[in-house]
Amino acid sequence: MNRKRFLLSAIGLLLAVVCRPKKKTNSKEVEMNTNKMPVLFVGHGSPMNAVESNSFTKTWNELGKSIPKPKAIVCISAHWLTEGTYVTAMDKPKTIHDFYGFPKQLMEYLYEAPGDPSLAKKITEDISNPKLSLDKDWGLDHGTWSVLCHIYPEKNIPVLQLSIDATKDLAWHLEFTKQLSYLRREEVLIIGSGNLVHNLGLYNWKNPTEILPWAKEANDTFKKWITENDTKAFVDSDRFTRAMYTAIPTAEHYIPAIYALGLREPDDKLEFFNDVLTSSISMTGFRLG
Repeated sequence: MNRKRFLLSAIGLLLAVVCRPKKKTNSKEVEMNTNKMPVLFVGHGSPMNAVESNSFTKTWNELGKSIPKPKAIVCISAHWLTEGTYVTAMDKPKTIHDFYGFPKQLMEYLYEAPGDPSLAKKITEDISNPKLSLDKDWGLDHGTWSVLCHIYPEKNIPVLQLSIDATKDLAWHLEFTKQLSYLRREEVLIIGSGNLVHNLGLYNWKNPTEILPWAKEANDTFKKWITENDTKAFVDSDRFTRAMYTAIPTAEHYIPAIYALGLREPDDKLEFFNDVLTSSISMTGFRLG
């Protein structure tokens, strides 16, 4: 695949628009509130993780206990692609079962966390370029609730989803996410939910523990870039290898990691978790801060 075309064709990209940074945060406000929430990227994997107890879900549960309780959560899920950027703005977001053929237990599971329309409205007012829109139809898809049901099983923290604008290239997403950084100091936990390696077409259903060389190469390279704080590499198609194109044939599961990395600050400590490959899916997650 042509490397430059990848950025515009991976998820049906239609156009690219340059986004100017959000107005600067008042320095006095930052000084008065030096506490900031960490940022998470979670490899969510199968929706069955929502109703199972395994090493991944246990780690998510421990993660929730180690983070100061946020006032709200904003999640960027691989499963909400739009034209334009939207923020959910309902009091009670519905649980979306965006899959089929799974057990009744999963199909009937509800993650009944509240929403926060006032926070959603505030975000759309704080960020003027691009213009964000309020959404009252979507809810929470499994990229969000299958993870949060283990991180915050009490379901008592307001949850918003921020959509992925599928008409923009990777570099645009990296610049846009920086405008969300002020939320960290307003006790908002930002989570990107996807998978660094995600190719269901090449998944070995008979032997999911098989180590696929190209998947390992791609995952190891992504981790190296993260460790070296080489975030720009994530949006530079000239640095993508054949293994990476195989690992992310479409970009929607990859982009949430870009959102998390774009929020990284110099003093943020890096911690990887669930660093496991299951055939052609990477469960690798990371915490910043």
